[in-house]
Amino acid sequence: MQETDKITDSIEEMLAYHEKTIEDLSAQLAKQWDLIATMENRITILTKRFASLEENSLPAPHIAKPPHF
Repeated sequence: MQETDKITDSIEEMLAYHEKTIEDLSAQLAKQWDLIATMENRITILTKRFASLEENSLPAPHIAKPPHF
């Protein structure tokens, strides 16, 4: 009976360790999703700014080929 108690304790300890690991991984995953969402928002803002700058910039000069071509 004592051997069974040792095995049970060992399994409970292992389960507690795995539960803690899963909670830690879940927390890290949540932080990463928040970071990704923030980065996506910033990329969207920067893309809009860049498009606005392109629209307001001067047109590219026309480059004509020299007459000997």
